[in-house]
Amino acid sequence: MSFCSGKHGYYHDLYVFLITLILIVTATTAAEDPSTILSRFQQYLQINTAQPHPNYYEAAEFIISQAKLLSLESQTLEFVKGKPLILLKWPGNDPTLPSILLNSHTDVVPSEHHKWTHPPFSAHLDSTTGNIFARGSQDMKCVGLQYLEAIRKLKASGFRPLRNLYLSFLPDEEIGGNDGAGKFVDSDVFAKMNVGIVLDEGLASPTDNYRAFYGERSPWWLVVKAVGAPGHGAKLYDNTAMENLLKSIEIIRRFRAAQFDLVKAGQKAEGEVISVNMVFLKAGTPSPSGFVMNLQPSEAQAGFDIRVPPTADQASLERRIADEWAPASRNMTFEFKQKVSVNDKFGRPAVTAVDSSNIWWELFEEASIKANARLGKPEIFPASTDARYFRERGLPAIGFSPMANTPILLHDHNEFLNKDEYLKGIDVYESIIKTYASYIQYQRDDASREEL
Repeated sequence: MSFCSGKHGYYHDLYVFLITLILIVTATTAAEDPSTILSRFQQYLQINTAQPHPNYYEAAEFIISQAKLLSLESQTLEFVKGKPLILLKWPGNDPTLPSILLNSHTDVVPSEHHKWTHPPFSAHLDSTTGNIFARGSQDMKCVGLQYLEAIRKLKASGFRPLRNLYLSFLPDEEIGGNDGAGKFVDSDVFAKMNVGIVLDEGLASPTDNYRAFYGERSPWWLVVKAVGAPGHGAKLYDNTAMENLLKSIEIIRRFRAAQFDLVKAGQKAEGEVISVNMVFLKAGTPSPSGFVMNLQPSEAQAGFDIRVPPTADQASLERRIADEWAPASRNMTFEFKQKVSVNDKFGRPAVTAVDSSNIWWELFEEASIKANARLGKPEIFPASTDARYFRERGLPAIGFSPMANTPILLHDHNEFLNKDEYLKGIDVYESIIKTYASYIQYQRDDASREEL
C-alpha cells in the first residue's frame, strides 16, 4: 500500500483502507459464522405456529425484525383478521422488469409432543449428529429463513438486483391456503407486483440429488354416502346401507391398488398417479356405551382423500366416481368437500415448463450447477402447496427445498434438518437469487445464449 504524500493524504488513505477492511471483515464474518446463522433459524423454529392456533403475530414480528436488519422494505397485509401476511421487497434497479417472488408459509401442522424425542418447538440441535429437531424444520420454515440468509450474503457482497425481489410469508397453507395465498393472488397488491417467476416449497431428498417440482396433484376430498332400510342386526336382506358402502370401498380399493402397483413397479412416480386413501368411516347408531349392536343403520358414509395429477383425465375420473364408486343404482350419492381443478384459468394443465421454452427453468438449472447442486428429474409434487394458486393464474412456479441426503419427515414425528444441509441450502439459494435477479430479458439467439 502506498499512501498519498502529506499528512492529509496519509489519513485519507488510512481511512479508506480501514473502511475497506471493515467491509471485508463484515462480509467474511457473515459467510463464516454458522452458529449465528443457525441461531436465527432456531429462533424462528421456536415460534409455535402450529394449526389450529398458530402464533402468527410473533412470527410476523420476527420476520419484520430480520427484514429491518437487512434494510428490506416490509408491509403487513391482513386479508383475514388474525392472519397476517408479511411481504418483503428488495427493490431492483429496473422495476419495470417482471419480478421474482420467493414464497413460503409460516404455519406448521400440529404435533403429538409425547411422541417426539425432543419437544417440537425446542429447535434442539443434536451436538453429535448436527440434526435440528423441530416442527417446521423441513416444512417449511427452513426455506423462508434460507431466502433471508441468502439475501444477507448477497448484500454483504455488494450485489444489487436488476429486478424487484419479493419475499412472501403466508398464513394457512397447512389448511388449504384459502385465506393466505388464495386471497393474496386475487389482491391489487399482487397484481401490481408484476411477478414473473415464483419459487415455493419442495420436498427433502434421501439421495444426493435435489428435487424440483413443476406441478402438483390437485386435492379432491370426496364423501360417499349410502342409504338403505334399517333392520334388525340378525336379519339378512339386500341393499343395506353398509353393504352398498362396502361394495364401493372394495371397488375404490382395487383402483388404489392398481395405481400403487405402477409406483411399486417403477413405471410411474408417486406424483404421476391418482392416489386414493380412505380417511374416515361413519356409520352406526350411537348409544351411551358405544353403538347399538342389534340395529343395522340406514346411512353410512366414507371419506376419501384423492390426489389428481395434472396429467390425468379429469372427466374420466368424474365418470368413474358417478358410475362405479357411488352409483345411484345402489342408493349412493357423493359430494366433494374440496375439488381443485387440474387446469389453470386458461384451461391448460397447471404445470410449469421444464425445458428450453422456459427461461426461468434454464436459469434455475444453471444456478444450481454453479452452486454444485445436482438436480434430479423434475417431478409432480405428490400433495398440494401454495404454488397451485400461482400456477392457476398461468404463472411459472418451481417447488424447491434444498435438502439432500435427508429423510422425508414433513408432518412426521421427530422432523429434523441437518445443520450442514441447511447451511448448504443457503448457498444454493444465493446462486439462484443472484442468477434470477441479474437476468436481462431480451430476445435470445445462439450468441446471446452463450453470453448468458
